[in-house]
Amino acid sequence: MDTHFAQAERLSDRDLARDIERVNSNPVIDGLLGIVNGLLAVLNEDRQIVALNQNLLDTLGVDNAGDVLGLRPGEAVGCVHSNDMAGGCGTSEFCSSCGAAIAIVTALATNEPEERKCAITAMRNGVSSDLFLRVRAQPIGPDGRRYLLLFLQDISREQEWSTLEKLFFHDINNIVGGLVGKSELLQVSPDKDEHARDILEWSLRLAREIEIQRSLFQTGMCSYVPAHDEVPLIRLVEELDHWFSAHTLSQGKLLVLPAEVPEVTLRTDMSLLVRIVGNMVTNALEAVSEGGEVRVSVTGNSTSVAVKVWNEGMIPLSVQRRMFQRNFSTKDGDGRGLGTYSMKLFGEGALGGRVGFTSSFDGGTEFSLTLAL
Repeated sequence: MDTHFAQAERLSDRDLARDIERVNSNPVIDGLLGIVNGLLAVLNEDRQIVALNQNLLDTLGVDNAGDVLGLRPGEAVGCVHSNDMAGGCGTSEFCSSCGAAIAIVTALATNEPEERKCAITAMRNGVSSDLFLRVRAQPIGPDGRRYLLLFLQDISREQEWSTLEKLFFHDINNIVGGLVGKSELLQVSPDKDEHARDILEWSLRLAREIEIQRSLFQTGMCSYVPAHDEVPLIRLVEELDHWFSAHTLSQGKLLVLPAEVPEVTLRTDMSLLVRIVGNMVTNALEAVSEGGEVRVSVTGNSTSVAVKVWNEGMIPLSVQRRMFQRNFSTKDGDGRGLGTYSMKLFGEGALGGRVGFTSSFDGGTEFSLTLAL
């Protein structure tokens, strides 16, 4: 059978039954299945589940272990890509960037333990959910045979809190800092009306930012209710200039903002618009090396406007396939994997626009947000 990553073939039913019997009658493995408090499965060399503990069964919502035995991990948890190919879990184009698949294949190839983090979109009983797992594959060799102990830990909540710390407190602190600064000016400036209006605007920004962040940590449809205002398109460019003129990411790099912007007024949520395009610019600046260039363009016609952010370089195909998946990130560290996901979530779910990207060796990478007028 065809495969884009791992071996597709499986054991015959007879050989699989022998594997299952051999593993479940082994006192060492049986003891591990009984005492390990987390989620544990035992895989054979064809990556099929031949044993699992009760905690994993409960998590999968399965009463009969026989319903899971013989499946591969992605098939058991309901990964949306596990049936893309006839070979099942581990064989699709998406599997080469799957942390679980990489850990399993690497452990089998090196006969050494391997640990990875894995972002999975699972579908069970018609309900989609985003999982973020820590996966450790540990080879063992009882009775001259080789198997893998697969330890799974759901760290979705840990990821959420890490992201909350990284994004929420940073963004809120910036807004509060601006609010405090305006309040101090109000005390000494003769033009109190102007500063009072600024304070009101910053306070509304704070309230909206809290709602945006709250929506990010919920699953399913975007729950944020946009606050629509009449906004001149030039204001977006002014906000980007304010954001990035002194940003550390801009140091040693060239951010080119459009010299001319269509004289168009949008009815949109400015906080969301700036956040979405700001994420595009941030990612582009992170992608280019010192001396690199990032270009922002704004075009419009009688029916729509498009904001595009371009940088040199191509995104690997394996990453392109997962570009808007929640929790997926190519960067190290916790609290990542919401940037491009939130672009799609808010740009389409809240603003009703269209978010997309193109990336090639010759043309570079360009993200875009298109909004109807």
